Amino acid sequence: MSTTTRRRPRARSRHPPRQRLRRASPNGAHFIENAEVARIFREMADVLEIEGANPFRIRAYRNAARTVEELPEPVARMVRDEPKRLTTLPGIGADLAGKIGEIVGTGRLAALREAEHEAPHGAVSLMHVPGIGPRKARILCEQLGVRSIAGLERAARGGRIAKLRGFGKRTEERILRELKAHAAEETRVRRAVAAQYGESLLDWMRGCEFVARAEIAGSYRRCRETVGDLDLLVTAEGKGGSASAIERFVEFPEVRDVIARGRTRAAIRLRSGLNVDLRVLPERSWGAALHYFTGSKSHNIAVRRIGHERGLKINEYGIFRGTRRIGGAEEREVFAAVGLPWIPPELREDRGEIDAARAHHLPHLLTLEQVRGDLQSHTTDSDGRDTLDAMAEAAESLGYKYLAVTDHTPSVRIAGGLNRAGFRRQMRRIDRLNARLRSLTVLKGVEVDIFPDGSLDLDDETLAAFDIVVASMHAKLQLPEAAQTARIVRALQHPSVDVLGHPTGRLIGRRRPASFDLEAVCRAAADHGVMLEINAQPERLDRADIAARAAVGHGVALTLGTDAHAVVELGFMRWGVDQARRGWVEARHVANTRPLPQLLKLLHGHRA
Repeated sequence: MSTTTRRRPRARSRHPPRQRLRRASPNGAHFIENAEVARIFREMADVLEIEGANPFRIRAYRNAARTVEELPEPVARMVRDEPKRLTTLPGIGADLAGKIGEIVGTGRLAALREAEHEAPHGAVSLMHVPGIGPRKARILCEQLGVRSIAGLERAARGGRIAKLRGFGKRTEERILRELKAHAAEETRVRRAVAAQYGESLLDWMRGCEFVARAEIAGSYRRCRETVGDLDLLVTAEGKGGSASAIERFVEFPEVRDVIARGRTRAAIRLRSGLNVDLRVLPERSWGAALHYFTGSKSHNIAVRRIGHERGLKINEYGIFRGTRRIGGAEEREVFAAVGLPWIPPELREDRGEIDAARAHHLPHLLTLEQVRGDLQSHTTDSDGRDTLDAMAEAAESLGYKYLAVTDHTPSVRIAGGLNRAGFRRQMRRIDRLNARLRSLTVLKGVEVDIFPDGSLDLDDETLAAFDIVVASMHAKLQLPEAAQTARIVRALQHPSVDVLGHPTGRLIGRRRPASFDLEAVCRAAADHGVMLEINAQPERLDRADIAARAAVGHGVALTLGTDAHAVVELGFMRWGVDQARRGWVEARHVANTRPLPQLLKLLHGHRA
């Protein structure tokens, strides 16, 4: 089911939609999305880290950012209606609650401005480049006078960075590689962040009495993991409907600048920096425009080429034979005109979807409703923010039949991983919990760290005792490709490993993926019955869509895991499903669409 055609679930559904502010609050408070509050808190943490502040204070801001960003309701509404509730949120005390109120009320944080005066000018911007942490950012600012990304590039190209103590030529070369990638990514934002603004804007536009339809097209509708901007399409009814829709659009409370404004088009820049283009369409052009502005460009060119061969002209205004309009009111008419069934937006990348449609071999893409459980989650026993009991109860309330609790092992020190004795205690608690639960089974699991040589961070006897073992890399992600491949293949050969977790270790926009031979890893996974994870954390979405499709092509089963560190993160499953759909994944390819008895047959304790 595509992003555009998916109906909003009712409140009793598995993943209820976020509720939204419809207008600025009557007391004059700013209309601030959760993502904007989180951004300010993360920037505060970055500045404090550069200054060498107390690590607990830095972590408090980062945890607060994550808590706010994941809230299923607008924090601005909590400030307005129930400010005392803020201190009941995980990691939010009276001080941070006050700062949230300040941001919502003024749109800024005074403490951040003060901290920025103390930090070297430009250091925060340098930390946006993967591989440059607070210490290196400070050195670059203080010793080389680097104040911007452009200045960093000049210093690297001039060979000045290699001369710094603790950097060297290899660091300088890596910085240049990262800068090249950064230039292509810096104007794009994670889709989950764009969704907070986009879905609020959709609600806002649908609140206009003249607007009949409203959808976001572009890469957002195709479920790409990042988006550059948003393309909003609406139809307007009645005399003056178009003008009313334009007026409604530019009055959206998150608008920072109105870039353009016409009779049927307008463009705005939101406070977050995200640009949004609006097009007001006649009903007769809705389907053709939705197809055209959804893209991708290469997919559209292929469709238009087929239309041309049939004597048709297909554009955003409709489908024409000569000067006569023959369709375009609905998107399916575009595909029917070229002899194709409707193709889901997630597949429209000109990667074989047109040939598959011609042959009636389009996949029956996975849906959120087909997922029966979550196969990666964390609790307060390691670095989670909710207890074992709370995570289980939340999963049960979502209608799941099973939840794998997979806390970290000792080598992931920042996560406070468990040792052998700690896991044994947790297993006994899970047994007691399962005896109380009505419809959910908690699987005893672990996310075991893979060492650089491919060995695992837990003894074989303990690993064999788990229901499910997820093996993941958390360090040394920049090993040479051959060494990284050997590392992963050795881990997959361990008889207790069930899943390779977030295979590349990437963090979108922050950390480059590990480089390894995908074909070799897929072959090893198939040979040893190991599944590969699609990690649904919005900053990971790891595996990438193309890699997920490659795994399916090798006959490797996939798993979906939210990697949830809190109850609210269990809702991240929607992002994992979207990523899977882009990889042509069907329910039959995903282990956790199966009933528990069938799932267990794929795990190390049951497979031959």
